[in-house]
Amino acid sequence: MAAGSAAQVWSVDPRTGKRREQVAVEATAEDVDSAVRAAHAAREALADRTARAAYLRTAADLLDAAKDRLVEVADAETALGPARLTGELARTCFQLRAFADIVDEGSFLDVIIDHPDDTATPPIPDLRRYKVPLGVVAVYSASNFPFAFSVPGGDTASALAAGCPVVVKAHPDHPATSELAAAILRQAAARHGIPQAVVGLVHGFEAGVVLVKHPLIAAAGFTGSVRGGRALFDAAAARPVPIPFHGELGSLNPVVITEAAAAERAEQIGTGLAGSMTLGVGQFCVKPGLVLAPAGPAGDQLVTSLAGAVGDTAGGVLLDHRMRDNFVAGVAERAALPDVDAPVTPGEDDEHTVRPGFLTVPAARLAAEGEHDLLLEECFGPVTVVARYADDDEVSAVLSRLPGNLTATVHLSSDEAEGKGDAAAILAQLTPLAGRVLVNGWPTGVAVAPAQHHGGPYPATTSTSTSVGGTAIERWLRPVTYQSAPEALLPPELRDENPLGLPRRVDGRLEH
Repeated sequence: MAAGSAAQVWSVDPRTGKRREQVAVEATAEDVDSAVRAAHAAREALADRTARAAYLRTAADLLDAAKDRLVEVADAETALGPARLTGELARTCFQLRAFADIVDEGSFLDVIIDHPDDTATPPIPDLRRYKVPLGVVAVYSASNFPFAFSVPGGDTASALAAGCPVVVKAHPDHPATSELAAAILRQAAARHGIPQAVVGLVHGFEAGVVLVKHPLIAAAGFTGSVRGGRALFDAAAARPVPIPFHGELGSLNPVVITEAAAAERAEQIGTGLAGSMTLGVGQFCVKPGLVLAPAGPAGDQLVTSLAGAVGDTAGGVLLDHRMRDNFVAGVAERAALPDVDAPVTPGEDDEHTVRPGFLTVPAARLAAEGEHDLLLEECFGPVTVVARYADDDEVSAVLSRLPGNLTATVHLSSDEAEGKGDAAAILAQLTPLAGRVLVNGWPTGVAVAPAQHHGGPYPATTSTSTSVGGTAIERWLRPVTYQSAPEALLPPELRDENPLGLPRRVDGRLEH
């Protein structure tokens, strides 16, 4: 990227397709280098866990205080609506405070001490292990979550909690929101004497490519498309020194509805599915994109319920016109396949909006390789595919062909939920497919909790980690062991007297 060639970065209103304001210019290679080097130089300022936790809490407080302005700007750039964005911002602030608590508590350091034992075979020397931050993390913002998976989102919060500065590549769908959020995070840093460079921000496609290749970038977190994420993943692996690349790329999020469940509560399942697949105009990474439903009368009732609920759902604006065009073309291509019907036709509503809908197809069409494989690919937007199965063998055949997913769901009858029938076998089939397996629920809605896992086998993610929940911090740490180091030279975290009061495991026993 030559100096002086940077293009202007504009904020665009997706409701009209018109430019709102110029926000920034695309970063040159020199700009990226400056941001990364400044972040690298700020690492030591994050070494103090007390200051780190206080910084995260202040960032949450300042984001809360700027709520009205943040929501206004984000809505103008994403059309996601004030209610949705207010909730998302609250979730983002909760994440920051939750990671502050994790930093204070200290178990994420995973301190393990083994004192010498000459009676062991082989003898055990003095070994002391804990985890240290990797270094500067590159964060790639998502389009569909301008707060929770963007500049102040989970990747940034968990990296800062680990002691890693970040350089964020802003998403082009919400550049003004990104600039405003970054300014608030920097303001919070300044209040604690932490260099503002601890949070860098760059714009532009080429800047994102340069960023992942920078020699001082130690790891990367990405949320976006399979195509874009795989290109960056390959670039990270091809570096002279490869780095961890934690990418969330795409997911079909299959749902299996047993015949007994459909017979017991077809209306409830149909309306629940409609709400889940159209939530946020179908722009959630955990939207149910493939539903296996029975072919008999109970399945017919479910489809009728789904059609009524989807038909009553208003159309909406997607995040940008490129996504809108891809959605319209994608659903048209799928609807044109043999034996595919559209009880409620998804597609273009007007020049700026799309209408929700769903397609049905015999499950047998998906059980073997062929032109209907397109239906097994994610289509971003308010559409799902209902595959009508004749028997359990067809369910198994379709599931066996699915790639990795973030979620997999099964709806069971009351008896099946008590262990009767083949419910356990269905869960066993779903478990290898996803990082989160749901029973009698819907995948949209990802709680920020210690036990949460938001990840899954490829292409859902490129690693086995989570991007949501407390264990997301583990992505940005590496273990190191000191052997036979004199006490005076050990880090405070590893000294016998435990001056920092950390939870740890000593000679096999857990201490609090």
